[in-house]
Amino acid sequence: MKNISVLGSTGSIGTQTIEVCGNFSDINIKALTAGNNIDLIEKQAIKFRPILISVMDNEKADILKERLSKTVCSGIKVLSGMEGLVEAATLNGVDTVVVSLVGNIGIKPTYEAIQAKKEIALATKEVLVSGGSLITNEAQKHGVRILPIDSEHSAIFQSLQGNSMNKIRRIILTASGGPFRGMKKESLKNVTAKEALNHPNWDMGNKITIDSATMMNKGLEVVEAKWLFDVDVDKIQVVVHPQSILHSAVEYEDGAVIGQMGIPDMKVPISYALTYPNRRANGFDKLDITKVGSLTFEEPDMDTFECLSLAYEAIKTGGTMPAVLNAANEIAVGAFLNGGIGFMDIPYIIKKTMGAYTVKHSYSIGELLEADQWGRKYAETIIK
Repeated sequence: MKNISVLGSTGSIGTQTIEVCGNFSDINIKALTAGNNIDLIEKQAIKFRPILISVMDNEKADILKERLSKTVCSGIKVLSGMEGLVEAATLNGVDTVVVSLVGNIGIKPTYEAIQAKKEIALATKEVLVSGGSLITNEAQKHGVRILPIDSEHSAIFQSLQGNSMNKIRRIILTASGGPFRGMKKESLKNVTAKEALNHPNWDMGNKITIDSATMMNKGLEVVEAKWLFDVDVDKIQVVVHPQSILHSAVEYEDGAVIGQMGIPDMKVPISYALTYPNRRANGFDKLDITKVGSLTFEEPDMDTFECLSLAYEAIKTGGTMPAVLNAANEIAVGAFLNGGIGFMDIPYIIKKTMGAYTVKHSYSIGELLEADQWGRKYAETIIK
């Protein structure tokens, strides 16, 4: 029996993780956390009977506790805020912590989970984007595995199996190109949030969908891949693949390219992370390769989609710069979704914030979180 905590159980990845767990009788959910969707986490709690649940808002936690007191789940411990996240991440008896939170809020509970020697199934790319060296060094120190849930990083991870002693020539990180593939800067000035949220292939949360539209999502994945697979960033090549069938690939020094294909569905990488090193039969939809047709590949337009080049710049600068990049992006995306700025203002705000920052190349988790806060505040001043 594998015991897991799911941090962010009501989001897109979290709900799919819950669905995956429903396929396997030997995976037991011990803890669930959510933002403020108490209606959904209440249903999850009643179905899976964890021993702990947590939401971010204190008042909503009180409401949830009152509701559960009238059900068969009256004995569940209900917490709130960062304290609840950390307790769920470090809970005694938990083997694997699924980190499927939105943004940098996932850094501290992931750090604490690693110190508690919990295996990490990671969907929150910002954890490694902002805290790459800190998190990976801590994982190595405590002998903790970080298993990727992102479809692209899972594909790379799967393509590396059995080839650990062979040299990587490059990682081929595929991108759908998002809803605005092929468009130029001038055409993107007046696009709306509704248009940006209309992803052609994937059903994701709002923030990650906007990141896909700007190609920042792929930039963050470049940074994450650098830390997950310990490769130089110059060996990570982004390739636009509109069909989203080849999820990513690895080219070895002999010229062999090994990749992983599947339909655009997160449940397979989630399942692989939870059952690794085994593969398990499931009832998920499967790829019928005869119905795919042609697969095409293009170079990304890094001039139009400047967020991708900014991410490369941030990881090459190193230190706390990726944390500032990510923080500024979160603020800019939030402002765009709220109608406060235009679509092309997103890379402008990120670039200005990075340009004003003095990077720290050696940092603690406290200094990392300070850099995150600095990036947020500076981006907010630009917006105002």
